[in-house]
Amino acid sequence: MKDLVYHRMLLPAAERYADKVATLDGEFTATYAEHLDRTLRLAAGLRPELGLASTDRFAVMALNSHHYLELYHAAFLGGGVINPLNLRLAPKELEFILQDSGTTVCFVDQIFAPVVDKVRAQTSIEKVVLIGDGDGAHDVRYDAVLAAGRPVVPDEPDEDDIVILMYTGGTTGLPKGVVIDHRAAMLDFYKIASRWPFTDRHVYLHQTPMFHAASFGGVLTIPAVGGTTTFVPVFDPGAVLDVTERHGVTTTVMVPSMIQMLLDHPAFTPERFASMEVLTYGASPMPTALLERLLELFPDLDIYQGYGMTENCGLLTCLGPEEHRVGGELLRSAGRALPGSSLSIHGLDGSILPVGEVGEVCARAGNYMREYWNRPEETEAVFANGWYHTGDAGRLDERGYLYLVDRVKDMIVTGGENVYSSEVENALASHEAVAQVAVIGIPSEQWGEAVHAVVVLHPGTTADEEELKAWAREHIAGYKTPKSVEFRTEPLPMSGAMKVLKRELRAPYWEGKERMVQ
Repeated sequence: MKDLVYHRMLLPAAERYADKVATLDGEFTATYAEHLDRTLRLAAGLRPELGLASTDRFAVMALNSHHYLELYHAAFLGGGVINPLNLRLAPKELEFILQDSGTTVCFVDQIFAPVVDKVRAQTSIEKVVLIGDGDGAHDVRYDAVLAAGRPVVPDEPDEDDIVILMYTGGTTGLPKGVVIDHRAAMLDFYKIASRWPFTDRHVYLHQTPMFHAASFGGVLTIPAVGGTTTFVPVFDPGAVLDVTERHGVTTTVMVPSMIQMLLDHPAFTPERFASMEVLTYGASPMPTALLERLLELFPDLDIYQGYGMTENCGLLTCLGPEEHRVGGELLRSAGRALPGSSLSIHGLDGSILPVGEVGEVCARAGNYMREYWNRPEETEAVFANGWYHTGDAGRLDERGYLYLVDRVKDMIVTGGENVYSSEVENALASHEAVAQVAVIGIPSEQWGEAVHAVVVLHPGTTADEEELKAWAREHIAGYKTPKSVEFRTEPLPMSGAMKVLKRELRAPYWEGKERMVQ
């Protein structure tokens, strides 16, 4: 019997909640019966209209919408393998991913149709499908694919069939395709369900980009329990406030930089966010000062932190509301492993380190990827000794709470001492004038690397280099204090997943030089 397939979740929900609103997207509304009808017709239409078999890859390069949710669900019902594309890919990266994956069909919206058209000739793309009513280079319109299919429930896929091919951001070298099968995705579903209290009364807002693994909970869990899904096409604090008020949004996922921008937006008032009951954050560390501000504004809000990576569908550990309310040291934790997941901390020699020692975070869990697409050597390396090697540095306490100290590659080695950039960032972020901060290592003849802070101040505030150095020195050891502070007026460069791109900040300093930490 096959239990770990999405048929077992979406189909019963659509039957039970047939007349309930499933999706709200601007002027578009669909009940569960209508959403399932569209999804089934889409899954069926992929073959006659586009020539896709269930094992073929189709890419999506588009903003958040109900179409994106339908494409995910069509893949999970056996229509094909979805390849969600990062919207900030450079042309060469996009060209590489489309060619490496063997993708023959790409769904685009009006905004990204020109981007795909520019690289199409250098890829294996045979058909471009245009989403929505806009215009742009295309072969087929989305509605034509829907019209080509009949709303017939397809056969259930096997649990080990591939359903998602999601490429990592390529921070070092070329992007790698993460191969996720139905079993891994559905085990991730159950891990979410074991910890998050989602029910049919919840209204979920997609504001993180739907190409990112952080969106999996909203894509799979909310529709399976009869909740309502709504969208903002791309994160905008004003739009988030408007949609939250209009639809009574009760739950969403944000990264810390998004929370910061929302709370700092001129149109923000606590009343406009009052319907929110469950807020999940992750993808990068939450500055302690920001978390304390959020808890003060919304004492009744259930706040969760989720930590994971694309390779395990985005979820490994969780820090829940009760732990957030305890506060103190726990607020600096990423939580404990979810059921069915194991954690260990490994030294440079591969040995498992004792409680409290810092090393590389390694994990075992059933929701990990099968492999990197066509990269057997890199797959073997990342699963060395039977553990997935995350590339994150951290420690475990005696109760099993994980404390992340940095990405291994972001660690700064200065004068023989290891400095974790997140610790320095937390110290500087607690200064009332600091809106954004990123800490990097830059070349130093004396120290090997020197701690360097890049800072954006809140509008209307002032602070100079010596003031921020003195502030940091009150919170962290002297050798961790920035040797230099660079002030910027424009926002720090962000990835499509709203993470600060430290590689871009480091690049001018390290051109022609080699870092000890790669």
